[in-house]
Amino acid sequence: MTIAGPAKAGHYVCAVSLLLAVTAGCSRQSERRSPLISSKTTMVTAWQVPLDPTTDATLTDARLAEQIKTGYAIFTDTPRHAGRFTGGTVSCNNCHLNAGQRDRALPLVAVAGMFPEYNNRAARFISLDDRIVDCFMRSENAPGKGLEDLPTPTSKEVLALSAYLTWLAKGYPVGHNPEWRGHNTIPQDKLIPVAKLDRALGESIFRERCTSCHGQDGQGVQVGDKKPGPLWGPNSWNDGAGASRVYTLAGIVRFTMPYLDPGSLSDEDAQHVAAFITSQPRPEYPFKDRDYSGGKVPVDAVYYPRSR
Repeated sequence: MTIAGPAKAGHYVCAVSLLLAVTAGCSRQSERRSPLISSKTTMVTAWQVPLDPTTDATLTDARLAEQIKTGYAIFTDTPRHAGRFTGGTVSCNNCHLNAGQRDRALPLVAVAGMFPEYNNRAARFISLDDRIVDCFMRSENAPGKGLEDLPTPTSKEVLALSAYLTWLAKGYPVGHNPEWRGHNTIPQDKLIPVAKLDRALGESIFRERCTSCHGQDGQGVQVGDKKPGPLWGPNSWNDGAGASRVYTLAGIVRFTMPYLDPGSLSDEDAQHVAAFITSQPRPEYPFKDRDYSGGKVPVDAVYYPRSR
C-alpha cells in the first residue's frame, strides 16, 4: 500500500506511488528515530532542514523532482513562488517551521498519509489537495487577490505543494498518525475561557517578549534574509484561518515562540498573547458563512458571529 498523489497529476501519481513504498510493520515505525528538529531549537538548528529535496540524490526522475522542489520553494517563500494566490506576505514556513520539520511547530512529515480525513470546519472528508487549497484561501488570504482566480485542487501551485508534502511522507505507513502530530496544542485542562483572557496582559507580554522579531506593530523585523510574517493587518492571514482561533494560535505561541527560546512562555501567557493578537484587525475571509455547517462554531473562533 502506498500514498497516492493527486488524481489528475498522471505521471506524478505513478512516480510518487513508487517513491513512497511503506516500511514493514508498525513495530519498525515505532522504533524509527524522530526525523524532526527538536522543539528546543538552538541558533545552530533554527534554520536547518533535515529533509531537503534540493539535495536528495534519489530524486532521479526529472519531472517528479521538479514538482517536489517547486513545492519546497513555494513552502519556504510563498509570496515569491505562489504570488497569484498570496494576498499578503505570509509563507507556509512562518507557521510550519524548518520547512514543516520542527517538532511542536505544526510538523508535516508523514502527515500526507492521513488524507483524506474529516474536517470539522468543512463538515466533510477532505483530500490533501483540498487542505492545501484551504491554506491558500485562509492563511495566505488568496481572496485578497480577487475572487476571479482562486486556487483549486488542480492548480499547479497546489499540486507542487502536494508533491513536497507527499515526499515528506516517504517510507511512512498510510493511515498511521505520526506520533509528533497534534502536539502543538494547549492541554484541555489548561485552557482559560476566552471571556476571561486578558488582552491587555497579552499585549504587555507581547511587548516584552515578542517585539525583537515581530516589531511593535506586529509586522515583523528584517533580520538578514529572514523576516517573520505579519501577525495582523492587511498582509496577515485572514479571519477564517486556523491561526485566527485563540486556542490554535496559543498552541503555536506556546511551543514555537520566542523563536530561539521556544517553550519559555507558560500555557496561560501564551493564551493571553493569542487573545491580544486575535483582537487585532486582519483581512476578512469572504466565505465564513459556509464554515461549521455541521455543528457549532468553536468558542475560540472569535472572528465568527456567535449566532448562525
